Amino acid sequence: MSPPVLLICDDSSLARKQLLRALPLDWQVTVEQVDGGSAALERIRQGGVDLMLLDLTMPEMDGYQVLACLREEAHDCQVIVVSADIQEQAVRRVLSLGAKAFIRKPADPLQLLRTLADLGLLNALRQIGERGQGESIGFRDAFREVVNVAMGRAAALLAHVLGVFIQLPVPNVNILEVGELHMALADAACRDRLTAVCQGYIGGGIAGEALLIFHDSDIRDMARLMGSGDSYQDMEMLLDLSSLLISACLSGIAEQIDLVFSQGHPQVLGQHASIAELINVNRSRWRKTLAVELSYSIEGHDIHFDLLLLFTEDSVELLSRKIAYLVN
Repeated sequence: MSPPVLLICDDSSLARKQLLRALPLDWQVTVEQVDGGSAALERIRQGGVDLMLLDLTMPEMDGYQVLACLREEAHDCQVIVVSADIQEQAVRRVLSLGAKAFIRKPADPLQLLRTLADLGLLNALRQIGERGQGESIGFRDAFREVVNVAMGRAAALLAHVLGVFIQLPVPNVNILEVGELHMALADAACRDRLTAVCQGYIGGGIAGEALLIFHDSDIRDMARLMGSGDSYQDMEMLLDLSSLLISACLSGIAEQIDLVFSQGHPQVLGQHASIAELINVNRSRWRKTLAVELSYSIEGHDIHFDLLLLFTEDSVELLSRKIAYLVN
């Protein structure tokens, strides 16, 4: 009898490698990997896939869409969702779409082992170990997965506070010159008026600034959602939101790479300013930066906002060393 076929579907090579490491070492299984939802569906339609470990936040076709297609086409492949999106609504949604279980990223080997046993895919608890070295993983891809995990934890906290569902983006990670950063922010602003909250951070020689950017048209809607009626000041809302979201995201990154970030006080940067004015305020400090862009939206509300994490050029080498411990 041939061993069962396990399909790992995740757009991050680091996430796929972490899942390979988490699998029971002596589990006789044939492992295949794909980097997106469309490829996963194509492979399952060919037949012979017994189990899929599925990410949710992926470009083009996300995990929710994959689950919906599997249910519509009545495939018998079992699915365990392994995702950084740990919002309570996310868990409920994937289970309602037919997933057998949900595991938060990065997957804990014991939790994965117990989940496999509960589903009848293992007869007993087995030895855990690493299954080969897998593919080579670059810094940007690895750091993007670290940010993805941190972003999911931050969104879960915000969703709980607001009682909403946060639609999570795929993080965008780039090394940018100041001119490129200007263009990236201009694209995020879409030529609208905006307000940003800036908060500096430093830890273990790694430093940078976080920018939470709101279109002015979204500020009052968010203030009403956070809610104290007419007496709730827009700036108070922005400072509260930035403190919650930035702190949670930075804490999620720091926990994974064994750091502690100290954060400065959040400051309103260029209230109702144009994108050019925002750039000019900090042009001297943003000559070159590792830029992480997260574009959030709130389901059921016309509210969108961007979180930018801007790490200094000197931080990149130190971050690379930290990330290397996750990759190797």
